[in-house]
Parts: sequence; C-alpha cells; structure tokens
Amino acid sequence: MLTHSVPAPRWIARVLVLTCAFASVSSAQDSLTDRYRDDAGRILGAALVDTHGWEKLEHLTTVIGHRLSGSKGLENAIDWALGEMKAEGLTCYRQPTMVPHWVRGKESAELVEPVQRSVAMLGLGGSVGTPPAGITAPVIVVRDFDELDALGRAGVEGKIVVYAVDWEGYGRTVRYRVGGASRAAKLGAVAVLVRSATGSSLHTPHTGTLRYDDDAPRIPAAAITVEDALWMRRTQVLGRAMRVTLRMGAQTFEDAPSANVVAEIRGSELPDEVVVMGGHFDSWDVGQGAHDDGAPCMAAWEALTILHRLGLQPRRTLRVVLWTAEENSGAGADAYRESIGEDASSHVAAIEMDGGCERPIGFGFTLASEEGADGATKDEANGRARKLLEEIAAFFEPIDAAAIRDGGGGADIGPLMRDGVPGMSLNTVGEHYFDWHHTHADTLDKIEPTDFRRAVALFAVMGYVLADMPETLAVR
Repeated sequence: MLTHSVPAPRWIARVLVLTCAFASVSSAQDSLTDRYRDDAGRILGAALVDTHGWEKLEHLTTVIGHRLSGSKGLENAIDWALGEMKAEGLTCYRQPTMVPHWVRGKESAELVEPVQRSVAMLGLGGSVGTPPAGITAPVIVVRDFDELDALGRAGVEGKIVVYAVDWEGYGRTVRYRVGGASRAAKLGAVAVLVRSATGSSLHTPHTGTLRYDDDAPRIPAAAITVEDALWMRRTQVLGRAMRVTLRMGAQTFEDAPSANVVAEIRGSELPDEVVVMGGHFDSWDVGQGAHDDGAPCMAAWEALTILHRLGLQPRRTLRVVLWTAEENSGAGADAYRESIGEDASSHVAAIEMDGGCERPIGFGFTLASEEGADGATKDEANGRARKLLEEIAAFFEPIDAAAIRDGGGGADIGPLMRDGVPGMSLNTVGEHYFDWHHTHADTLDKIEPTDFRRAVALFAVMGYVLADMPETLAVR
C-alpha cells in the first residue's frame, strides 16, 4: 500500500506552533475557545500527524475505485468500511435502503460531417440508450434555452441538440445537463449533447445525473467536452452542416439493495441528542471518486476514529454517516431522515462535506428555523450561532481555516435541515474542484495529504465541541 511520509521535524514544529497559538487566543473566561483549548490541542495534534486516514483513502480509491449506486464497487466499499470500523472499536452498523441501478454500457460519439472524427463523451447518469446501430442525425447548436425555444419544433425535430452554453458557474450551467434532454425532446429532438459543467477543461467530459420530465419522450443524453461544444458552436456560425452518430448502451435496471454506513461515539450524558457529520460514499462510474466524495467520507470517519483513540466521549452522540446514492437519487439521505422518526429535534447539528478536498478554509452554516425557541429573532439566533462557531473556529487559525460564513448544508443533510436541524458545510478554497468533478480525472493524485489531514482536524474538533458543549446552535 502506498504511503505518504511527512518529515517529523516539520510536523513537530507545526504542533508546537498550534500549542503556542492556542495559549495566545484572547477569550472570555467561559468561552468555548477557553473551555476546549486542551481537548482541541490534543485533537489537532493527532489529526495533523495522522497517517491512518490517508491509508484508508488510498485503499478506497486504489483498490476499490469508483462506486456507482447499484454496483459491486459500492457494496464492496460498504462491506470494507464496516469491517474496518469494527476493527477500530467503533460502534457501527448498516442502514439499508434501495438505490437506482443504472449501467453505462458501451458508448461513443462520432462526427460524420463536415469531417469524420471521434467526439469525447460520457453518457449522463440515468440516460436511456440508443438503438444498437446508434442514432445518426443533423446537429443544431444552441447557447441557451431561449435559443432552443426560438427554434421551435420546425428547427429542432429530428435533430441532435447540442447545448454549447457559456460557463456561468456550476449552479446555473448544470441546469442544461439536468433538464436539457426533456426540454429538447418536447420539440422533437432525437438526442442531446451537453457542454460539460466546468469552467476549465483539458478535453475531459463530465458526467452527472439528468432528470426526465414525465410529459416528454426520453431521449439519449451525453456530455461532451468544452472544446468540442465550442467548436460546434463556431462551425454552425460559419454555416457548415454537422451530423453526429451517437451510440449508447445505457440501461436502467430495478432498484438494488444498498446501505448507509453509520458509526458513532455514543454520548455520555445526552445520548439521544445527535451531531451528525459525513459525506456520500457513492460516486460516478468514472475516475476513483476521490474528491467526490471519497476524501470527505474518509476525513469524517478518521475524525471519529481519532476521538475514539484519544478516549474523548462527548456529552451528546457524535455520529458519522457515509450516505449512499447521493449522485442519482438521494435515497441514502431519505433513508437516514426516515430512520429518526417524524421529529428531527434529536439532531442538534449536521455537517456535510461535498465540495472536494482542496485546502480547507472553514465552515458555512445555516440555521433552519426562523426564530429561536426563546423568542429570539432570526437575526439574533444567527448572531448567537455565529458567535459560538467563531469561538470554535479560533482553534483553526494556525492552519488558516477559521472562516465562518453564512450558507451551509448539502444534499445529504438537506432532509434534516428542512425539518429544522442547523446545517453546516466544511468549505475549501474550491479552486479546481470542477476541473475534476464527475470525470475520469477524479483520482487520488489530485489530493494533497496535508489538505486531507486538515479536513480531518476540522471535522474532529468541530464535531466534538458541538456534541459536547452545554449549549446548542439553535436554542430549543
């Protein structure tokens, strides 16, 4: 197994710097910074020199690899994680649920006019396949939905629509991947090719899920590279006709059994109150699922393991969940929410990391309730929560990760947040995440071990203090 050694003197110096920095933090006598300084120092020191978490990440990405819902890879990862957690002495269990089972099959795209050449592509998750001989049709390129609608059925019917859209950030650009097939199918398109949802490309297509509308035919849909999408846009402007042959062997089978992986340190005084943290264990069927979302999962898991090794048992239960099937259904998130019953008030905080594992910078947070139970306004409740989080985040100043920002959460903790649970996201610089997102390039070599260890540290300290402190983020 590959390991990454770190020269001891540098890390010893780092821990000494942390210790000195904690001693210099000015705070009120009863602040969380003051109350948890010793415990935080122990946790940070252990996390920043830890190698065990990286070894687990190496195994997940190198030996198991990608983990699409319904696949043997995901089930192997679940079995392996539960076995390792038990060996570490953690309380853990499998939380069953059914998940989508989509298989990519063989696929290709070829430009047959005005020149003949292959077109790099990845079918979108959940897409239907083509007939065995494929689909050969003229191409019509649009820059947005307005251009598509302006063409009408007369300009779209019988054609392959190419969405050569501008990059407007992931949130706006991804809508063409998610809903573009049905929008084009309503006008008679026979297939769609979508510019990959990324701002930077080295001729790499990015997959991801789509959603079919019930009132539209289901047509094949695939992502193509930024370079090919823009080439097609320019070629159409020059008045040159294009034809493409698309072949996709995609199939959707009956839902398959899977599970969330759950591990916890049960609370010493308030075991029925829970702080939950984690990421999603599934990935797309390309690359290794390293950034999305293997490293965050391993970081949350290793954080719990370190607390267990240190003998730190918080007042409340601290739980890690490796959610299943986030990429294509949210089945794991729904199963977890259902497992805790109608009332979600047992959960005092939820932390998710699903933005890759670049250099951590801190946390985002969202209070779900409009006001505190004590009658405080939303602004007052937010201000109180921010103050508590900033006191905890002071421990991360020596590693430049003390930012507390408005707006936190994630897809897997979304069901909890909708029922009033305060939500947080572990944030990173996010400089290159969408370069690798949902591609063959999402591999372990894109992750710096130091960044990973810092994520472990943030999970461990934040999770522990939230689970142990007398107050909660949302006054109940």
